[in-house]
Amino acid sequence: MSTTDDGTDVRKIDRGQDTGGCPVSRDADGVWRVRGHAAARAALRSTDTVQAGLGVETVEKMPAKIRRPVLYRDGPEHREHRRQTAKYFTPRKVDESYRELMERLSDEQLAKLTSHGSAVLSELSFELAIGVACEVIGLTESKPGLKGRLERFFPEEFGEPGFTSLHGLYWVWRQAVNWGGIYFADVLPAVRARRERPQDDLISHLLGDGCSSAEILGECITVAAAGMVTTREFVNLAAWHLFTDGALRERYLGADEPERHAILHELLRLEPVVGYLKRRTTAEVELPGENGDKHVVPAGEVIDIDVSSTNTDPTAFGEKPLQVCPHRELTDATAPGLSFSDGPHRCPGNTIAIHETDIFLTKLFALPNVRLETPPRTSFNDAIGGYELRDMVVAAGE
Repeated sequence: MSTTDDGTDVRKIDRGQDTGGCPVSRDADGVWRVRGHAAARAALRSTDTVQAGLGVETVEKMPAKIRRPVLYRDGPEHREHRRQTAKYFTPRKVDESYRELMERLSDEQLAKLTSHGSAVLSELSFELAIGVACEVIGLTESKPGLKGRLERFFPEEFGEPGFTSLHGLYWVWRQAVNWGGIYFADVLPAVRARRERPQDDLISHLLGDGCSSAEILGECITVAAAGMVTTREFVNLAAWHLFTDGALRERYLGADEPERHAILHELLRLEPVVGYLKRRTTAEVELPGENGDKHVVPAGEVIDIDVSSTNTDPTAFGEKPLQVCPHRELTDATAPGLSFSDGPHRCPGNTIAIHETDIFLTKLFALPNVRLETPPRTSFNDAIGGYELRDMVVAAGE
């Protein structure tokens, strides 16, 4: 069941490009562009591709003795890390260990809305995402001001660090200050506490695995980007859809939890927070094209996956792929879309993100006379093709 019947595009985010096109093509710059779902999944699942983009070039310049964050590792070491840490992200763990936390944090943030009559939704959702992610990571001894430190670390606009201009030097200095701020105010207190008394969280696991405080900092920043920043955007995006689509909102609020989660997965399929995923081949990789054709990508080349296009590929998602249809019949048995990536680097926190979004939105829309007063201002993070929604004001009460 779709919210519209004429095949129109119900997406909110205009990325300035058309979806569709050739499933696989090679640009003049040598980069392979992937828009087909089957080809994208093959590239992400291949054991002959490794992480590219997301700052991997900077990480590769780090001294070899410093262990890379899991986001930038591949192969047996990466698989073993994911196997050992999977216990922190299972549906059972989320339900037993984090649900009560999500309920409490949602109530605390929405109390700000009801007490003031209105609030900026991105601020409430960011506090929620920070609180949940910190519990999973183990950043529970932070000094006041973590939200501000994270906002400075992940600004709306990034500059390019360098040593040949005042602008570049400024960003080198700014990055160093931001890294140092989170290290001394958040990571180091948590590490000291867990060296004395290990707990059931990621930092305790990393310490047991022999990681240094500096290596733990890298992991924490990686998880912060995945578990805090992207979740904030998705909460805002899903709320925007529900505020502006009465039929969808009614269906969402009247549904049981599995169907609400299906609706959220559909919204994320349509509006992936991360717009592009990049991989570099280490050997020849074969990608399926149209009409049974195959494309062979040589070793050492970059594959750039357009998630917006792969997630709306009609060969994978059937009719009306640009509409919200939680129970559409998929031609593939996997979870709908690649918004959480796929293969070895599939986001482990997907269950957490969907649960906390659902809990927060269910409580938000249960408030009396809740309404959207100001639609969000949309900007983009070019590094990942991701959207950022700011200044979205919601109100409740009289």
